[in-house]
Amino acid sequence: MADPQRARKLADRIKEIVAKRLDKGLRDPRLGFVTITDVRVTGDLQHASVFYTVYGTEEERRDSALALKAATGMLRTEVGRNITARLTPTLEFIADAIPENAEHIEELLREARQRDAETSTLAASAQYAGDADPYVTPRDEDEDESDDVQQERGASAAG
Repeated sequence: MADPQRARKLADRIKEIVAKRLDKGLRDPRLGFVTITDVRVTGDLQHASVFYTVYGTEEERRDSALALKAATGMLRTEVGRNITARLTPTLEFIADAIPENAEHIEELLREARQRDAETSTLAASAQYAGDADPYVTPRDEDEDESDDVQQERGASAAG
């Protein structure tokens, strides 16, 4: 098991190498506008998961995924030349779901804003179900004395 800090450094280095190579371009016309978002390396430094996003339609994403899969060997060779590890990790390209997740979050926020606006509208025209001040307030001492006198009168009349 390698040091986690070493694995992070290797992941960052792999991210740079793959991004630079993609920036130079591949000879595959299927490759679209690809952005490398993250790389994660296993603890034994044998496998690297490369996360990417593709700008464009679903068809362009699919074509870019096929192009990356076809170029995996060439990209692994490029990584092997530019890192100082004994073994070159295998590369796996995984489409990152960040754009879809961001759109879903935006949709949820829009819905929450709409519901807040509806609630504010209802609250503006709302009336109390009971008293305006539903809390029990402490009685004045004068009221307590008059209640005590009434209780004593009631007790003497009953007795």
